Amino acid sequence: VSELTKSLFDVMPKTGFEVRRVEPFREASASGGSYQAGTPDGSRPGIFYANAYDIKARGKWAMESLFLHEAIPGHHFQIMIQRENESLPGFRRFGGFTAFSEGWGLYAESLGKELGVYTDPYQYFGALNAELWRSVRLVVDTGLHAKQWTRQDVLDYMYANAAVPDVRAISEAERFMAIPGQALAYKVGQLKIREIRTKAEAALGDKFDIKAFHTEVLKDGAMPLSMLEAKVDRWVKSQP
Repeated sequence: VSELTKSLFDVMPKTGFEVRRVEPFREASASGGSYQAGTPDGSRPGIFYANAYDIKARGKWAMESLFLHEAIPGHHFQIMIQRENESLPGFRRFGGFTAFSEGWGLYAESLGKELGVYTDPYQYFGALNAELWRSVRLVVDTGLHAKQWTRQDVLDYMYANAAVPDVRAISEAERFMAIPGQALAYKVGQLKIREIRTKAEAALGDKFDIKAFHTEVLKDGAMPLSMLEAKVDRWVKSQP
């Protein structure tokens, strides 16, 4: 994957990463995958945790999109490039904005075709199913926190509109009950990053450099989306 990413990225984290199973003590309530950042000096790698709880209920078709989101070029790239940037003040190196970081994770999933993955139709189905799942999340997050939906309302909607096993539906429903607005932040961030890219492509035409664009988005760490848009607009205007 690191060779494939060179077609889209100039700047990559120095810190390595590992893939580990989610520990048994927390796997029943954990999500399908997650990322834990490494240390800025590289002494501890970033970790992509894959959940093997009730493994038969976890489709293999979800793995490529999950890897792109959690590891390369998703959270591992975004978070470790930020943490390795010693020119940033501490609150920016180690802080975050959900819409930016999770928006980047979803944007990273959308790069699969450009990166040369999703060549297996089974895995591409997984990517499309993940997109459908994010749409479901928008509805149930809003339903829970603005429309007085119950836990059962959420589960019923999930089962009616997505290919989701019980173990995942339950853990996700309870997650959204506990963290209002998080699911909305994912999709809002992805849509804005994609909008910013489309606008830059239109403005620069043949001069648009996807590697330089990704560097511009990531190099200064997470920030509010309005600040990101203004920063990229300035970068576009500065291009010869």
